[in-house]
This record gives sequence, C-alpha cells and structure tokens, in this order.
Amino acid sequence: MVPKNENENIRLGSPLHRRSFLGGSIAAAVAATSLGGATTADAATSTGLKAGAGRAAIDIPSSLLPLDGFTTVHDDLYVRILLLENGSRRVALAVLDLTSISAEAIAAMRTTIAKASGVAAADIVVTVTHTFSAPHVQAVGSSTAAAQYVQQITQATSTAITAAVAGLQPARVGFGTGECDVNVNRDVLTADGWWLGTGERGSSDKSVGVTRFDDLDGNPIAILMNYSVQSSVMMESVMANGDLPITADLAGAAVQHLEKQYDGDVVGFFLVGSCGDQSPAFRSKRYTIDKDKKWSQVDAQDAGWLLLTVQGERLGTEAVRVSETIKTSGGDSGSTVRLLTDSVTVATMTSGHPTGPTKTYDFTPTGTTDVPIWILQVGNGAFVGVEPELSTDTALAIKKHSPFPHTAVMSMLEGGSKNMAEAQSYARITYEAMDSSYAQGAAETVAAKIGTMLHSLRG
Repeated sequence: MVPKNENENIRLGSPLHRRSFLGGSIAAAVAATSLGGATTADAATSTGLKAGAGRAAIDIPSSLLPLDGFTTVHDDLYVRILLLENGSRRVALAVLDLTSISAEAIAAMRTTIAKASGVAAADIVVTVTHTFSAPHVQAVGSSTAAAQYVQQITQATSTAITAAVAGLQPARVGFGTGECDVNVNRDVLTADGWWLGTGERGSSDKSVGVTRFDDLDGNPIAILMNYSVQSSVMMESVMANGDLPITADLAGAAVQHLEKQYDGDVVGFFLVGSCGDQSPAFRSKRYTIDKDKKWSQVDAQDAGWLLLTVQGERLGTEAVRVSETIKTSGGDSGSTVRLLTDSVTVATMTSGHPTGPTKTYDFTPTGTTDVPIWILQVGNGAFVGVEPELSTDTALAIKKHSPFPHTAVMSMLEGGSKNMAEAQSYARITYEAMDSSYAQGAAETVAAKIGTMLHSLRG
C-alpha cells in the first residue's frame, strides 16, 4: 500500500519550560560509528524482516516522592522498545515517557539493551515522548533519589527489551497517514512581542503518521504514531489539594487508548514530531490573551484531566482508524532495515531563558557545533531524527522533499536538546528562537542535510 502524501493533511497558517536538557550520547555514538562521514547499518538480506516489541512501567514508589517537585503518580510512565532484525543485524528503538534523559541514563539503557538483545550500542536509538509532567533524570551522584530513579528506568528497560526479544518473529510492515486536530501553533502576538498561547493561524501539521508491524498471520505486533505536539496538557497544573501529578500526558493517553483497542496485545509507540512550536489545543494551565493583547495564565487544576482524556482519545482513535486501513507487506522492499547516521555543522549562539515577550533580542552567532542526524529506513518508510525540537515549517520541508512515500520526522532523540527554530521565529523573536542555542539558519542547514541523506538511502 502506498500512503497518501502527508502534506495533504497540513493546515498552514510557566513562561519557563520545565525541561533541563542534560544532553545525550548521540555524538559519541556517531563518532564511534561514522569515521569521517555517514555510516549505514544495513540489515537488508533475503532472510526477511523480524519484529518484536515490549513495554514496562517505570516504577516510582511513594518512597521516592516528592521527586523533582512531583508529589503523586496519576498514571504510569513507560519504557517501550521496538526490536527489528533483518539478517544478522538488529536495530532497537527505545521510547520513554520522559521530558528528557541524561547521557548517563542513556548509557545504562544501552548497556542493558545490548546485553539482552545483541544489538550494537550504535544501533540503539533512544528518544522520549517529551511529556512535561515527568521528573527530570538527574545525575546519579546528585542524590539517592536520583540514583534510584535511574535504577527504576534501567529495570523497566530490562523488562521491555526482554519482552521484545522473546516476541521477535517474522513480520510485515505497512504505513498510513491520518489527520487529527489536537495540536495548535503556540506563537501569538502580544502587546509586548511574540509569546506563548494559541496561535490558530500559525503553521500546524495535523497529519498522523502510522506505521504497523504485523506477524505473518496479520496480527499487529507494534503500532507507531508520529505526531507534532508537546505532551503538556497538564504541564505545571497544580491540583486543588496542592499535588503536582506525574503523567505520561497526551502521548501516554493516546498510546494507552490504542493499546486498549487491541486488548493490550499490541505495543503502541508515540514518536514526537516537530514539537517546537506546537502545544496541545487545550491545556489545563493555559495562556490567555485579552483584547489589549495582554497575556496571563489560568489553571483549570483537577478539571484538566478531562482535557487530557478527550484529546488523547481523539489522537489514539485516529491512529487506530489508520492502522485498520493499512495492508502490511514483506518482500524485498518491506524487509529493508537500514540505520544511517551523520552530522552537519551549524552556527550557535548563547541560549536565553525567556520569561516573557520582548521586542529586542541579540541573536549574534557565537560559534559552531555539529548536529547529529539519524535516519532509520524500514521498507518504504523513513524515520528521521535529531536531538533538538524542530519547528513545523522545518519538518514540512523535510517531508516535502523526501523521496520516501512515508517520512516521519522526530525530535528529542538521545535525550533531547533545546529548540531549533526556523528563520521566521528569529524575525518575530519568539520563545523558540530565544530558547535556542542554535543561530538563525541552523534549521534550514539541517533540513538540507537530511534531504541529501534521504536521497542517498533511496538511491
């Protein structure tokens, strides 16, 4: 089945985030596997595709709370792992319900996954769903609680990869695209400059990219949804009793809805897309703009859970609908598994800590850095991933110029990095531009490099 072009579903048009990006180990992985250029891990052989998936909740006992300000657990955070094999090579994709994750924790995860599955460290891709209602992963030496938290993440990783290995079996893959309107551009013009809010007329990609892996009898093994939104429905929303709850938020609610539709026999994955300028359409602690373009925040508190349930249900329902239309296939095109890694040099600047709108800002470049890029090809689909949060227009450009009929664009690989805004954001002086450590033009340079890499894979 050839899915319709994802661009058909596009409509154009706390002041401080909680995240504390601790970096990732992607640079080390790239350095170890690409000496002087792009590296391809090619698992395309005549033996055919195999897939296995596993999930496990990250146990956060009451003895660990409060943790990073969170006082209670509303719903579990999960580690989900997809294991792919074709021939003698395996690739693993690990997705965690976290805001970000430290290089230290990623290293522990890689060791656990490699030991249980035989996947080479450089062939393990780690990303997060970017929920803002999860404790940050701190250095294990910073406190006993931080060390215990990392231990719990590692234990969940072990359980998930063990299940994925046990379930590894011959598989088929297929792709589809739907549409869901639970995201919105968050850039709005206020009296004091551009700030956060509900930018109904701004660029927003409503497409839901769905990838389905079946066994040879047509039963689903894993279903992946790629959607552009930050999981921040309950971000910083304090309950009436004073609790600040942990929740997997929108990504978790959508995946849980999907998994329940298949009686828990399927492992669902949320791959966060170009989330830099996209927030949920409805948030519990929301920004409002009055007639004089003055901004403020209002917290719905406990009532916010209904907003989360409804939006998660809508996104999950669309992913299920699309999944049911997908015809999976194997054969030569369906069994190709390749992981291509490379990097590109971009200009940097001093990252700001925006607390409100402004009409002046210094975006002077201060240096350069290498931005790592990962592309996972599975049959006729390509999954493009980078560390920073990309903006909508950047992801749309990547999809538009991709030679693959299905292209998923992913932010937040390897624990994540701060925003990589597109050119217009610097002109407007948006939150994304001020929050970034990348200078103007970086996003466009990365998009061009990704285009070159995609065409090299397609041949």
